[in-house]
Amino acid sequence: MRTLRFLAGEMTQADLGKRVGVTRQTIAAIEAGKYSPTLECAFRIAEVFDKPLAEVFGWER
Repeated sequence: MRTLRFLAGEMTQADLGKRVGVTRQTIAAIEAGKYSPTLECAFRIAEVFDKPLAEVFGWER
């Protein structure tokens, strides 16, 4: 997400949080891998970047 934010005009964590409806701290925790977003939040983040969900978030066994 950090790269996507940079490519989107250097969007801040706070900016993304406002667009998605979460706090900057939540975005920071997601980026750090300390928090997994809800499915709704993940879809909203992907929508902000106009990317498929799988392109923004990956899952490994």
